[in-house]
Formats: sequence, C-alpha cells, structure tokens
Amino acid sequence: MGKLLSSLLLCCSLALLAACSDDDSFSMSPNNLLTFSTDTVRMDTVFSTVPTSVRSFWVYNRSGDGLRCANVRLANGNQTGFRVNVDGEYLSPTAGYQVQNVEVRNKDSIRVFVELTSPVNGKDGPQLIEDDLVFTLESGVEQKVNLNAYTWDARLLRNVVVSGDTTICGDAKPIVIYGGLKVDSMATLRIAAGTTLYFHSDAGIDVYGRLLSEGTAESNVVLRGDRTDRMFDYLPYDMVSGQWRGIVFHGSSYGNVVSYTDVHGTYDGIVCDSSDVSRSKLQLYNSTVHNCQGYGLKAVNSAVDVRNCQITNTLNDCVAVFGGKVSLTHCTIAQFYPFDSNRGVALRYANHDGDTKLPLERMDCVNTIVTGYGEDMVMADDCSTEGDSTVFNYSFVNSLLRTRKVDDNANIVGTVWEDVKDTAEVLGEKNFRLVDIDMQRYDFHLDSLSYAIDKADKELSLPLDRDGRQRGELPDIGCYEFVKNNEEQEQE
Repeated sequence: MGKLLSSLLLCCSLALLAACSDDDSFSMSPNNLLTFSTDTVRMDTVFSTVPTSVRSFWVYNRSGDGLRCANVRLANGNQTGFRVNVDGEYLSPTAGYQVQNVEVRNKDSIRVFVELTSPVNGKDGPQLIEDDLVFTLESGVEQKVNLNAYTWDARLLRNVVVSGDTTICGDAKPIVIYGGLKVDSMATLRIAAGTTLYFHSDAGIDVYGRLLSEGTAESNVVLRGDRTDRMFDYLPYDMVSGQWRGIVFHGSSYGNVVSYTDVHGTYDGIVCDSSDVSRSKLQLYNSTVHNCQGYGLKAVNSAVDVRNCQITNTLNDCVAVFGGKVSLTHCTIAQFYPFDSNRGVALRYANHDGDTKLPLERMDCVNTIVTGYGEDMVMADDCSTEGDSTVFNYSFVNSLLRTRKVDDNANIVGTVWEDVKDTAEVLGEKNFRLVDIDMQRYDFHLDSLSYAIDKADKELSLPLDRDGRQRGELPDIGCYEFVKNNEEQEQE
C-alpha cells in the first residue's frame, strides 16, 4: 500500500510539473498573436485639461501558447495626455510611459484601463487627439490599439458670483462652471440666445436677484451637465439625470424670465422658493425641463406663469405646486422617468408644504397634457378641514388628463380623459412620437394617434407653439402643434 501511494504521488507530481511546464511556456513565433476586445478606444468629445472617466478593454491570449510582451508603450509618450494602466502596472513618466515583460498566459487575459487629460490645443472647436498603445511581443511583432478623442478648449469658471448686471454670451469656447453660479440680490444676469452653459456635478444657478435667459425659437439657451462622454455605448451622460444641481430662485428673487431655454440632466430642474405671490416670480415660456433626478418644476408659494413648456421625466413630480398662483398654458407634462419605477406623478398641487399651510390662490391648467405611465398622473392635496378656510382654487380647461374621470363642472371644463379603466386602448405614450424607456429616447411631439389633436380651447390658445410654429385653426393640446412626419405625408 505504501509503495502504491508513493507511486501515485510521484505520478501526480510529474503530471503537475508537466502541466506547469506547458502553461509556463511562451511562444516566440510571429504567428502567435494577442486578441483585443476592441481595436479603438474612443473618448468622444472632452474638455481640455479636464480628466475624463475611465475606459477599459481586454487583451486575450487565444493563440495556443503563452505570450510575453517585451514592452507595452504609448507611441507618443506624454504628448497627448493619455494615461494607461496595463494589468495593474501604470505607464508612468519615470518608466518612459511603458511597462516591460507583460505576460499573457495561454487562454488567459489581462485588462487595460485608459483615461485622458488633454492639453490645451489653442484652437476653436473640437480637435482630434490620438495615440497608439503598442504591444511589442517577444517575437518582434507589434500590435496596436488606437486611443482617440475630440478635445475642446473651454473657459473654466469656478464659484462665479454675479454682483452687477452681467450678460453671458456663447462664443467659440464652451463655458464650464464648477462650484456654482450665484446671482446677487441686486444683480441681473442675462444669458444670450445660443449660449450653452456646462455645469459640473457640484454646480447650479442660485438666483437671489434676477435671471433673464433669452433664447429664441431658432437659437435656444442650453443649460446642461459637463459630461460629454458616454455611460454606455448607447447612452451619453447628457441623457442621464442628476448631472448638475439645476436652478433655484430664492425668496428675494422676482421678475425672472426663462424663454426658449433647454434645462436637462439636473437634480431639480427649477425650484421657486416661497415669496410674495403678488409679484411675479417666474415667467417660464417656450422652454424644456427634462430628465431630472428630483423635481422638474417645484413652486412653493410663488407666482409662476408657464406657457408652451415641455416638463418631462423626473424622479419626483414633473410639476409640483405648493400654494401660490401658478398657471400652466399649452404645456406638455409627461412622466416617463426611466431610471426608477418609484417615480412621482406628472402634476401635483396642494395648499400646504408639509405642515406649513400655503393658500393655493389658483392653479390653472389650460390646453395642457398631463400624462405618464402611472394610472393616476394628477394628484390634488387639500389640507383644509371644517372651520379651516385655507384656499384651494384650481381649474382645468381643455386639458388631456391621465386620471379617473371626475364630475367637477365648476373647475373642470372640456377635458379629454385618459381613463385608466381603458388602459389597454389609451396609453400615455401613444400621444407622442417616441417613448423608448429601454434606450432612453424620447420625442414629445404629438403622434397622429394622440387624442390631444384639435382639442385645445381656441379662445385661450397661444398663437405659436414651443418650436415657434403657428398653431392651426383647430389648435392642439400641449406645447407642440401636430405636424405630419414624412411617412404620414407619403401615406396621404
């Protein structure tokens, strides 16, 4: 028995040694090559001197034998700003931006990480920058993975305080704001048509004075996050919520006008703090507030006039009105937030904020679409009780509402109901050209199936829609007038 056990142990040892020997062999043949998960690492468009997110790719050895790289190097050294880590080893300046003797055993793989901080290029507009990561095998064969990006020189502004009347105009260089933009109580900030402001994740606009965002139908103002790369191949960061803080109009702020302005990718889109409701807090006209990780528009005891606006896809409510005076005319308020099923409603209105009672002097919803995925996209919350005269005034005129039909002729007139009992035939997304929650693609222009077409109150209708188009003889509910697409025109 002892001899047999000794023989078995000897055989196992020899087998293990043979296996290790096979695994540890490295080929010098030029026919044995590495395989890469990609031949190109693209960083999209990035701002000069601003670090990018990390990209990665895999290096596989499927050649049938072990392979050793004599070195892995950046072809242009430190000229382009790419930084690379190969299987845990950083291509550092002290090592000449290369690593040596990188082994990839047979049927094994290693991972490579790449990021970029590009230098200033001194030119207008995005400029192509690229480098090659060169894998030189012991056989002398070189294999390359291309690294590239479009790099854009930007004006980087930090903790901006507007203490006097100021105008910001777009120019050849994008404007990137870190830390925030504050408008003092005695100052007015104008943002000119065609201007795009890029906000870092810690930044937003805090208005104690006055903000005039003055876009046009042809040249909107755009307020967005500063990430110009992608979270996934199909999903740019610009389509992800929570990229920056949004706009807050504080209690001392009045007379604000936001027109033809696109606000998207925020935490809260626009917040109006409690103020004197006899004074106009905000005129929000012909604008878009889309894809927010908090509220779209939150108005607390404020006077707010909203016309021709798209307010869509928010984790909390798209529009939340807590007291004050708010009018919504020809708006599209749609709740199809894709990142959390526990999303809020499209429209909420109440005469309190928590335990604080706030008279709802009026909430008028005229020629407006209020819809979404949920069964009830309209929530009213009246805190008044017997003996409590807290005001709760509201009205709906010729609006499309996704909620159960109610009999309230004094406050609701000409309404088109998306009755949830008829959900199989009436779905909120059928109003619009595109609602693709999987790919996060949306187009809230009216589809030919929408019940909103020709249903607006003509006497209360606005002459132009969100895009600056003339409304028809029979105007449509919502911020966009229905326009046939090319396929529908061809079918006619």
